[in-house]
Amino acid sequence: MSFPRYPEYKDSGVEWLGDVPGHWEVWKLSHAFTQIGSGTTPKTENRKYYDGGDIPWVNTGDLNDGELDECEKRITALAIADHSSLKTYPAGSLMIAMYGATIGKLAMLNFAATVNQACCVFAGKSEIASKFMFYWFLGLRQQIISLATGGGQPNISQDILRSLRVASPSISEQTQIAAFLDRETAKIDALVAEQRRLMVLLKEKRQAVISHAVTQGMNPAAPMKPSGIEWLGDVPAHWEVQKFKYLTRSIEQGWSPQCEGYPAETEAEWGVLKVGCVNGGIFRPSENKVLPVELEPIPALGIVRGDLLVSRANTRELVGSAAVAEQNYPRLMLCDKLYRLRFNSDRCSSVFACHYLGSTAVRGQIELGATGASASMVNIPQSAILELTIAVPPFKEQCEIVTALDRELAKFDTLTTEAQRAIDLLQERRTALISAAVTGQIDVRAA
Repeated sequence: MSFPRYPEYKDSGVEWLGDVPGHWEVWKLSHAFTQIGSGTTPKTENRKYYDGGDIPWVNTGDLNDGELDECEKRITALAIADHSSLKTYPAGSLMIAMYGATIGKLAMLNFAATVNQACCVFAGKSEIASKFMFYWFLGLRQQIISLATGGGQPNISQDILRSLRVASPSISEQTQIAAFLDRETAKIDALVAEQRRLMVLLKEKRQAVISHAVTQGMNPAAPMKPSGIEWLGDVPAHWEVQKFKYLTRSIEQGWSPQCEGYPAETEAEWGVLKVGCVNGGIFRPSENKVLPVELEPIPALGIVRGDLLVSRANTRELVGSAAVAEQNYPRLMLCDKLYRLRFNSDRCSSVFACHYLGSTAVRGQIELGATGASASMVNIPQSAILELTIAVPPFKEQCEIVTALDRELAKFDTLTTEAQRAIDLLQERRTALISAAVTGQIDVRAA
């Protein structure tokens, strides 16, 4: 769908804004809003500032690029009394994250609230409607983030935000533009949600195919027998029910020295794998940290083709994730949060074992066996893997199952990639439409 341009344009006087419609005015944000401010974080060790508090306190983690109906944390009236920088901002205020992992994130506040020091709030009487300004920030987010200062933690400070110049039409036309964007972005968001639902269904179906193949085999007519394990159920009669420990040649974990914060990039560098290198069942060698030159590497910890790597420490959903190295990586070393399993080559395929560890029933057993006080980090001992029961077909049949699975999973992966590509295109279209509308490059008044 194409939209006309405005009949007349003028130079905005702002290099990165370029030409704007002739009847639009250019405002400095500090002149357009009567209230631009932030907040602070009361001392967390003083529980009188938090316990029993009923005053909403918004952090940048709450910002959702949409309308904010609630926030996670609350503070007390004493916290406000003791901190002059804590102000209550009214419903309808616009918030943007100035730094941190959420830099540039936005939200429209639907309730009165205080904020922490990483939020900048635009409130009060203004020459620019908050919803128009919300879309303006959304459409030009990357340009605004590019203005950030600071190396380690880029910061779009209040001073930077106050100095921004915005071209805008009358309030009534701003409202028209915002209403148009509400309608059009809702349509795009619905299409994105549809593609996301498709990806969830594909993931579920993919998981079901793996689970069936590694516990039931590929021959639906094969006679079955009880495995003797309730969660495993019946298995093909000619499969051997074993514990993992009788199939493995070795199991070990690696080394996690203090490394640099970036991956190894040259053949001369050594890297130590990160635990996330196995997430999703695919080995990602780029997930590593370079070993400092003053530390002596341990060549025996280098990754060899066919190694089955299993995370021993992670969140409950990710612990026990497994992947197989498809080639040798002699200068990538095993970390201590990963187990490396090597199998008796004539008894168990590492790829078959990997698929088995990713099956629904086995995932349930691994998560049940995980221990740890923190929900963000749990552990599984070696016994959680070695004592697992597995039904293994003859080695030749394992290889046939793996080959058949490769073909089937490739189909799911292709469909998932296509769905993700559709989402990326829709989101690009969304950003481009917002940017064009709020900078006056298209005229949507009649849309």
